[in-house]
Amino acid sequence: MPRTTRRLAAGPGTRAAAAVVAAVLLAGCGGAGDGGGSGSSSSSASDPAVGTVTTAPDGVQEVTIETPDDYVFLPETFTVAPGRVRLTVRNTAEQMVHNFRFTPGQGPAQIEEEIPVLQPGESDTIEFEVGPVGDYPFDCSFHLQLGQVGTMTVAG
Repeated sequence: MPRTTRRLAAGPGTRAAAAVVAAVLLAGCGGAGDGGGSGSSSSSASDPAVGTVTTAPDGVQEVTIETPDDYVFLPETFTVAPGRVRLTVRNTAEQMVHNFRFTPGQGPAQIEEEIPVLQPGESDTIEFEVGPVGDYPFDCSFHLQLGQVGTMTVAG
């Protein structure tokens, strides 16, 4: 009996599966040994505004930071002047939930505003007043033991 070969057509399901496999393989290419320094991220590399403090038309200082999957804030530090600050945190992680808070009992003054939970892909914004100059540590309390911390410096 002659041998027959069947060829399956590449339908939408097959293409989607191939796209998922390709994405997984490509994600594995950007590990910690890629020379990116301390926690580089493709989204922040393509978005130079991340970590840049600007002044909005209403006079409020604005800054955006990110929380990727590798237990860091991008950037880990930023500097603002005394006054009103509008801080946006974007969770760029694909898998991890993060939060943001100024570390209780740390810094020249307590900042109560916080972001309790950010699912992957979500962002949230808080607004607060800073006065005393100095370093204000912040963290993701879910990943504090893994070193997900940063510092906002208020410089006069």
